[in-house]
Amino acid sequence: MEKTSYHIIGVMSGTSLDGIDLAEIKFNFAAGKWAFEILHAETVPYLDIWKNDLKKAITYSQTKLESLDFKYTELLAKVILKFIWKHRISELDAICSHGHTILHRPEKGFTLQIGNLPKLAKLVGQTVVCDFRVQDVALCGQGAPLVPIGDRLLFSQYNYCLNLGGFANCSFEQNEKRIAYDICPVNIVLNHYSELLGRKYDDSGNLAASGALNNGLLAQLNSLDYYSKEPPKSLGFEWVRSIIFPMIETFDIPIIDILRTYTEHVAMQLSSQFAKNSNILVTGGGAYNSFLIQRMESLADLQVIIPSSEIVEFKEALIFGLLGVLKLRGEINTLASVTGAKRDHSTGKIFT
Repeated sequence: MEKTSYHIIGVMSGTSLDGIDLAEIKFNFAAGKWAFEILHAETVPYLDIWKNDLKKAITYSQTKLESLDFKYTELLAKVILKFIWKHRISELDAICSHGHTILHRPEKGFTLQIGNLPKLAKLVGQTVVCDFRVQDVALCGQGAPLVPIGDRLLFSQYNYCLNLGGFANCSFEQNEKRIAYDICPVNIVLNHYSELLGRKYDDSGNLAASGALNNGLLAQLNSLDYYSKEPPKSLGFEWVRSIIFPMIETFDIPIIDILRTYTEHVAMQLSSQFAKNSNILVTGGGAYNSFLIQRMESLADLQVIIPSSEIVEFKEALIFGLLGVLKLRGEINTLASVTGAKRDHSTGKIFT
């Protein structure tokens, strides 16, 4: 009889560098539909030394990157084992881990997520499913976003699924195909400028709300070439580093005005993506930025749904858990309509 129940730990580290997200999940498949239950979930924040290393890694040599990959794999193992011990977790089918993205240049046929070494399975003593992006890029895809298969299978009641993390990405059904793409950078920019003011992030968007809008900067941001491209398309930190930050730095304005203007830019880009009267599931850390959500709603006639904190914070860990399950079953977990790959496929590596 085909297996229909899976006990999984999903592990995710996003570009906003909040920390490592872990979720213990039970998946069940019945009558052609997937259901899930999140049993335990938590975020383990990065120490400053790790946060700085991960920020700078884009500039590292090949040798230094290999060393970082090894050390990060050890860090992931320690975090996962502590999570298992803390919650007395046993009888797992697999640990499904995204790793941490360092380089993402699909147009050059390259993407790198560290922490996906076979060593991880040995250190945690469990089956590990990981390294989900490389195969898609090899098939001429963007390697991102990968979450939309989970949006289709777990959250089909919403017109759109919008994730507000380091980058904003959305997914939706169109002509019986799942469409998805990165919209714009969000927390990767907002957190950077908040940190310059001594804050880890802009709590509820209060800093941005106190700033003044700079129409010159806003116009330049909104005119970026990326926004006129048709999907499939995706963004990486190197684009932010080479395009967004230099553009902002040409304006000699207070940081709170940068935050206000960039928040307005994000709200404008987001609100332009959705059909009127749509219901939109919003997850990721940006869902707590009430000023951003308010600006987005004010620019378009939308019904924004913010779910439980568990789903807001751990939806990506949940869905990478599902991607791992689909890989174990030999089923499609990556959609060509989303990534632009040559075909739908079942991606990821299984280590035991």
